[in-house]
Amino acid sequence: MALQSLDRLAAFDAFQYLDTVSPRPILLIVGSKADTIYFSEDAYKRAKEPKELYVIEGATHVDLYDKPEFVPQVVDKLTEFFNKNV
Repeated sequence: MALQSLDRLAAFDAFQYLDTVSPRPILLIVGSKADTIYFSEDAYKRAKEPKELYVIEGATHVDLYDKPEFVPQVVDKLTEFFNKNV
């Protein structure tokens, strides 16, 4: 990465392009205790249909990666989503 591009990288906002993804299905999975939940909620508001925001109660952002009580919920939802949309 060139140093002169750091300012452009810092200013980039991928959320502003969510409407260009449509009409492809979008699935957002977030833990209810995630510090970053507002990013998913904002992305959901900006996205066009078909879209789904799947909230896993009691989980933080990182919990979704490796906590045995949450990972199966993520895997099941992803399996359902991909079986339906791919």
